[in-house]
Amino acid sequence: MKVRRNKKQVPSFRKLLKTSKVKLENKLKNKQFKQQSTLKKYRKEQRKLRQAVKDAVSKKPIPLEDPKEKRPGKRIEREEKEEEEALPLDMMDEDDLQLMKDLGQRASFLTRDLSSSEPVHARKRKHERVIDKYEKIPRTLQTAPEKELIHLLPIKDKSGIIPQTREKPVIDSNQDEEDQEEMEPEEEITEEPIKELTLEEHLIERKKKLQEKKIRIAALASAILSDPESNIKKLKELRSMLMEQDPDVAVTVRKLVIVSLMELFKDITPSYKIRPLTEAEKSTKIRKETQKLREFEEGLVSQYKFYLENLEQMVKDWKQRKLKKSNVVSLKAYKGLAEVAVKSLCELLVALPHFNFHNNIIVLIVPLMNDMSKLISEMCCEAVKTLFKQDKLGQASLGVIKVISGFVKGRNYEVRPEMLKTFLCLRIKEVEVKKDTEDTNKQKKFMTFKEKRKTLSRMQRKWKKAEEKLERELREAEASENTEKKLKLHTETLNIVFVTYFRILKKAQRSPLLPAVLEGLAKFAHLINVEFFDDLLVVLHSLIESGDLSYQESLHCVQTAFHVLSGQGDVLNIDPMKFYTHLYKTLFKLHAGATNEGVEIVLQCLDVMLTKRRKQVSQQRALAFIKRLCTLALHVLPNSSIGILATNRILMHTFPKTDLLLDNESQGSGVFLPELDEPEYCNAQNTALWELHALRRHYHPIVQRFAAHLIAGAPSEGSEALKPELSRRSASELFEAYSMAAMTFNPPVESSNSKRKDKVLQGDSFLSEEISQLIKRHCSEVATQLPPDFTKYLETSLSSH
Repeated sequence: MKVRRNKKQVPSFRKLLKTSKVKLENKLKNKQFKQQSTLKKYRKEQRKLRQAVKDAVSKKPIPLEDPKEKRPGKRIEREEKEEEEALPLDMMDEDDLQLMKDLGQRASFLTRDLSSSEPVHARKRKHERVIDKYEKIPRTLQTAPEKELIHLLPIKDKSGIIPQTREKPVIDSNQDEEDQEEMEPEEEITEEPIKELTLEEHLIERKKKLQEKKIRIAALASAILSDPESNIKKLKELRSMLMEQDPDVAVTVRKLVIVSLMELFKDITPSYKIRPLTEAEKSTKIRKETQKLREFEEGLVSQYKFYLENLEQMVKDWKQRKLKKSNVVSLKAYKGLAEVAVKSLCELLVALPHFNFHNNIIVLIVPLMNDMSKLISEMCCEAVKTLFKQDKLGQASLGVIKVISGFVKGRNYEVRPEMLKTFLCLRIKEVEVKKDTEDTNKQKKFMTFKEKRKTLSRMQRKWKKAEEKLERELREAEASENTEKKLKLHTETLNIVFVTYFRILKKAQRSPLLPAVLEGLAKFAHLINVEFFDDLLVVLHSLIESGDLSYQESLHCVQTAFHVLSGQGDVLNIDPMKFYTHLYKTLFKLHAGATNEGVEIVLQCLDVMLTKRRKQVSQQRALAFIKRLCTLALHVLPNSSIGILATNRILMHTFPKTDLLLDNESQGSGVFLPELDEPEYCNAQNTALWELHALRRHYHPIVQRFAAHLIAGAPSEGSEALKPELSRRSASELFEAYSMAAMTFNPPVESSNSKRKDKVLQGDSFLSEEISQLIKRHCSEVATQLPPDFTKYLETSLSSH
């Protein structure tokens, strides 16, 4: 075995962890003190040696140091005694005197410790005892009082445990008395009684402070707005008020400053992005106006950046819920400040999509769309929707879509559905992604000088030059966006949207995001590449057949499938009969309760499945759907009934032979099977639309009007024809127009003007005329005192029987 070189035991990691922080600090201090003391000692010895050599050269010996130099009185007495005891020089030999002079000029003699009896050139012993070393130190009388020691934690070193102490500071009594005398007049000055304010006085004081702050904010804001370039430095002064320290008005002032700065930035920000200057641009000489503009732009960008950082810090403070050292703002006030900060960020996101740091605002806003607070989440989602709706070019929308897609993927698709519903507000149309538009909107190329010289004369070249200059000016004045750039941005945006949708369809089919995904696919399905159609339809059908979807999600699947087939999917040879069957089966799941809102999706599906694909729909299928829709109109709310009857009217115009349902006579063989879920085989031609007669007596006047119109065969002219405001609207528009979501009846119910009755109804008014006459005649007769004879009436009644 090899002998271990270092026999020192290496401490384990656990042992090092057990070492306390205090021990480590003491060990470090001890080491530093040892190094400092060694260094001081070395410097002192060097200084003494240099001084001795200097004196030896100059032959002027310095008198020896007296360790009792601090006591001048005793030193003088001692010198006098030495002078008395000293021998006169005339009593010494000349050789002894010369020897003393030679010894006085030597450096070793000057630096020698006279307290020891060693010879001058004696070597220092290596192993000297500690007691002897201590004895060699010169003694001094102890005049100062002993100081008390404070025992500290010991230090463990290689040699063992080293105790540590610290001197307790001794306070001079005289000095204490002087300090107390000095403090007494100060205490008399500071000990003024603090006036305690009542609640009413405190509120008045707070209102006064707040009014002063408001005036200050208004003055700064108006100065900046009046001349932004000259007063750009006042933005910093206004922004410093975000750190208001007065606890009475701190929260309110900070909110006011946040909103004021937000409005200021919206007003004074230019309509272009400010880029940093290059080194060459900084070194060039420019005019005063240009220099002033540059200073304004630099100040604006820097203050805008600091403002956004302040807003971000407010949101972080609310999220972390940690009190700051100043303790000016309470934990409850953090939420209010954060809401105002988020509101300002949303306003800047929508108002300044072209300016600097817009991507930074997007990064802040997108995570807040998934916040636990419903108010903040809705605020951010609405801001993103507004941005999508007003973004014509698509640059800002692309940035938001990238961040949302990455956030959804990073959270493993566990986010709010409202985040994906914002995709529905994207301004992407079918025309903008077609390749044909590239050929139609090609930029006109101007002729080069060589081409002009070959083909045109001098006068023609002159006219051509003027024409081209005019075209360039018109193009600049028009300032239209480049179509190719827009198409490129929209294509990239759609790719990210579809990647997000397909990931959720593949990996998170039971996620609450599925309805939003299906709704988005239904809107943008006509823009999907034809290569994905077959796979997408298979996935949608498998989702429907799984049975895990709600009625609304399954309706979105059907809608998506037919949007795919209605656009570029016409070229595909796909039979969508299974989707027709599923919609036919789902219709009876709707009613006047919670599922009434699903009627709107049904109306959109019917428009795509039956009206727009009229050539692919058979007469049997159309008859079955018209019959089932009339049955459905009986047990839904009025707005749904109006939308369904409007759809039936369009189907009767699209398929004229369906008017046989208005006749009682059956057509063909078989009996109508209403419970069968196959529209092709339910024999709908052998039934009639008897539901229209029940709907004709509906309480809603518009439903009555539509039912009477359909019974008459849906004529376009005549007495039974609909008014233009009803006939020109689509079924979905009518569904929205007559909705009762706001708890109002459309059209409003007419108030019945009942006639005012002067007299209160008496009991006589409720009796018939014959009975009232009998009672009057009986009461008018003279009353007699004869006893009542019931037998007479009994005999007459028996004889009558």
